[in-house]
Amino acid sequence: MSWIPSAVDDLLKRALVAELSVVNHRGETSTHPLIPLWDGEKIYLTSSVLFSRKLEHIKRNPKVALAVTDPVACDGLTARCSIQGDARVLEDDPHSTWEDVLPLWRAKEPAIDFFISKRFAFPLFFERSIIEITPRRVSWWADGNPTREPQVANAGQVA
Repeated sequence: MSWIPSAVDDLLKRALVAELSVVNHRGETSTHPLIPLWDGEKIYLTSSVLFSRKLEHIKRNPKVALAVTDPVACDGLTARCSIQGDARVLEDDPHSTWEDVLPLWRAKEPAIDFFISKRFAFPLFFERSIIEITPRRVSWWADGNPTREPQVANAGQVA
């Protein structure tokens, strides 16, 4: 049984957008909207390798946060969450490594198949790395009201 609370699990399964925050080279946070791909244990994001500073920031400091806050991008769910975790960049082959998460991507956003069919027309888009996040701490607001104290769960706890 996963320690991730069911409300957060639901958000991660449905969210089309999450905000990834990393620490940049000046020690400041930098936030990037990305599609979260959740396998029930880890969160995967893909990133173009072209001009991607976030990948370099993660390699320098793997402590990241991921927020899911937009009810429109969450199929109307009102819950909100913030996840702190450890990230690593998987970039064995930027032409094919990202295909490891394609089943999760396709399940969440079937339109990806259109872009894959145009793969040779958009070659730089398909030079991608995977960002793998291992969640360590989750804060969530089941009713979506961030003016209240969040519920909190930590890795190692059973939900």
